[in-house]
Amino acid sequence: MLKSELINIIANKQQHLKLKDVDLAVDCIIETMSQALIANDRIEIRGFGAFTLHYHRARLGRNPKTGESLNLSAKYALRFKPGKELRDRVNGSILAAPIIMSDE
Repeated sequence: MLKSELINIIANKQQHLKLKDVDLAVDCIIETMSQALIANDRIEIRGFGAFTLHYHRARLGRNPKTGESLNLSAKYALRFKPGKELRDRVNGSILAAPIIMSDE
């Protein structure tokens, strides 16, 4: 789903809100979440999941194609852990759908 699709879905469900207002609200939410992660805060949305940052120290890596050694710099990686309600909803909908096997 694209951001524009999300905005359109919300605007269609909440017809008393202008599209411009929904766009502004979504932008505000994304910016607030970004600023929280920049400040190394944990974001938890009950029933949906939690966003956290995990630190990866600098290390020596290898290019899998050439085998050449590379110095990998330290970095933060964003992690998302889905909440139980979201996991259950996703698993329930996927398990309920028929599995289609292709002949290829």
